[in-house]
Amino acid sequence: MDVGMTAYREKQGVRQMSKTVPVGVSARHIHLSQEHIEALFGAGYQLTEFKPLSQPGQFAANETVAVIGTKGQFDKVRILGPARKASQLEISRTDSFAIGVKAPVRESGYIDGTPGITIKGPAGEVTLEQGVIVAARHIHFHTSDAEKWGIQDKDLLKVRLGGERGLVLEHVVARVSPDFALDMHIDTDEANAAGASTGDTAEIID
Repeated sequence: MDVGMTAYREKQGVRQMSKTVPVGVSARHIHLSQEHIEALFGAGYQLTEFKPLSQPGQFAANETVAVIGTKGQFDKVRILGPARKASQLEISRTDSFAIGVKAPVRESGYIDGTPGITIKGPAGEVTLEQGVIVAARHIHFHTSDAEKWGIQDKDLLKVRLGGERGLVLEHVVARVSPDFALDMHIDTDEANAAGASTGDTAEIID
């Protein structure tokens, strides 16, 4: 047996294995700390669940807020729970033009040096000094999925979105954890460019 050829064929088989992932389209939304939840909704207030999200333990809340930039505002921005250590608003690039906030592309949680925003709730207002980002497109992997496909946390992937307006997205961040469920997250700008919707599938090609 030619061991080298066998190893080559096995490697080719791994490469040719279909690496399809479900797609989730994220509209503008906000994560809030418990301190800011209480400032906006009242002392002791707890978010209430509207519907679960694809990631275990996370949910879209019934509660919404207004966010106010230098050029305009968005009303009824959905809060995602549970509460986080730091508040963070995630918008699209198109959104950033509309409200006059120069939001950089960042991974979730990396908010140092980002612009702030004013948030208005039924019981008060909060002005963030930082926390507005355009979320870097990414895929959540359970560790078992990542191991199966030879993917490491923070790898940058190339992903194909199909359809009549199909396109290839580069620099898709791999986020790997035993607490994650397999799901690709893109924003509305990216989805509209490809004609993609939540529930579609994408293929990792590199």
